[in-house]
Amino acid sequence: MRRFSFSAALIGLAGLPLAAVAATPATTTTNAVPATKAVPATKAVPVAKPASEAGPAAASIPLAPAILGPRPRMNPKVAPTAATKLTPGVRDLMAPNSLALPNKPEMVRIQQLRPLGLTEILNLAEVNNPNLKAIGSQVDQAKSNLRAQLAQWYPTLSLNSGALPSYSFGQSNQENPQTRTDQSGRIARDGFDATLSVQYALINPQRVPLVAAARDQYEKAKYQYVVSLRDLRLQAAQAYFDLQQADDQVRIGQESVRASLVSLRDSKARFQAGVATKLEVLEAETQLARDQQLLANGLAAQSIARRALASLLDLPFSVTPTAKDSARVMGVWNASLSESIVAAFSFREELDQAILDISIANSQANSALGAVQPFLSVFTNFGYNQFNGQTGNITGIESSGNQYETTFGARLSWSIFDGGAAAASSRQAKQLAQQNRYQFSQRRDGIRQEVETSFYELEKNNRDIITTSREVISAREALRLARLRFQAGVTTQREVVDNQRDLTNAEVRYSNAVTDYNKRLVELSRRTGLNQVMSCSAPSLSAVKPAGASDVPVEPTPLIPACRAAASGAVF
Repeated sequence: MRRFSFSAALIGLAGLPLAAVAATPATTTTNAVPATKAVPATKAVPVAKPASEAGPAAASIPLAPAILGPRPRMNPKVAPTAATKLTPGVRDLMAPNSLALPNKPEMVRIQQLRPLGLTEILNLAEVNNPNLKAIGSQVDQAKSNLRAQLAQWYPTLSLNSGALPSYSFGQSNQENPQTRTDQSGRIARDGFDATLSVQYALINPQRVPLVAAARDQYEKAKYQYVVSLRDLRLQAAQAYFDLQQADDQVRIGQESVRASLVSLRDSKARFQAGVATKLEVLEAETQLARDQQLLANGLAAQSIARRALASLLDLPFSVTPTAKDSARVMGVWNASLSESIVAAFSFREELDQAILDISIANSQANSALGAVQPFLSVFTNFGYNQFNGQTGNITGIESSGNQYETTFGARLSWSIFDGGAAAASSRQAKQLAQQNRYQFSQRRDGIRQEVETSFYELEKNNRDIITTSREVISAREALRLARLRFQAGVTTQREVVDNQRDLTNAEVRYSNAVTDYNKRLVELSRRTGLNQVMSCSAPSLSAVKPAGASDVPVEPTPLIPACRAAASGAVF
């Protein structure tokens, strides 16, 4: 069976060594696509019919059962497995007890902000996430159900006893009409009996389809676990990117507030010197209020993103995660659209599940028909009985003894006529199989649409990065020139405010473009199974603060009650 490691794709996107996680090998060539199941040489590949309706091109397309198999099986050697232990750096972040329920405020008070990287996020998600554990329990349930159905191939052994032991007490009175005398006796009897039975079904028409359906359900549950594991990794990566974006919003808001404070300081100084008007001061104050609102929104989004990630990772109640790395472009997608689509068809377990649904429905149809076929079983019974005591028939005489017997034979059960119920149930299951065939087609088309959407969105986000990066550079230079013009007295505060607002909006759009690009990148890795990502080189950042950076502190804004804040003419 063919599979690719989504963990390897995510770690490759993060620019970290693949040895950092336990992952299956992934392809690294640019034009490679996942290998599919080999079709046996002795078995001809069925094609879609009729060709006149499907067209000459569709007539050469093989059918899914020929590629995936009529009853797909999970290959444990290539199937991804979730981590079972936390890495040394996050061992203290084990999930709380599943039934834990805090009842005091100090139990949920945040006491630690823990910086985490993408690899640590994935490790915590695989070990702690309760939904993944629940789906793993469903796999165990399906395995137990399969074992229960396999028990039909074994004989049954039972032991029954009606007296283990039994005691009888009483009095017997009997009148003899010939001698006109009465006879009486005491009843005091004890006994023991047991029957050992062995039975085996030689012919059971429902046994094979029931076992087949249980086996397919077990395989489907394993596929569902793999699907959920890959989806969890995708959700964890995207939640981490959302947190990085929220951190960027806070950074942009802080820089905007600093710039607004500088502008307000300059405008007030010019106003006091008599070279500026009150209007310029009001414009600077208005821009400062806008930037403070932007910062407040960023702080709220940051808190929400942190707690959303904590919920996904099921962290301890007093810990909130933070992003260890800043947002940056993680890589470039090398595979073409057609390669991505074909790889997704070969990679996605949802198609294997759809094939198994068809097989399960066919097994249910066979099981329904088996209800009106003959059932034949053989049995052997061994019985033993021991008794002792007075029967009450003859006074003073006790009887005791034992006996055993062995019985063997065959039992036949055949429902010759059931009013057509079995045939109707079988027909319903066959119709369900046909419905599942249509749903396979729908899922296949949906997978292609998902890949195409992610691919086109990735191209759009790539262009957005190009345009917004140019916009940020231009807006930054325009703001610098506007401030020089304002200080020289050849322009007004309005020009500075407008350029500052343009720079803030440009930085926000650039941050959004980078985050969306990274999300589409991990989506393509998840939806295709390809590790066709060429990682970007990590930026070299100096440890020294760049020249020209503002040192203006950003004071926290007090939280004023809404009633006071909404009061007409309120001034704070």
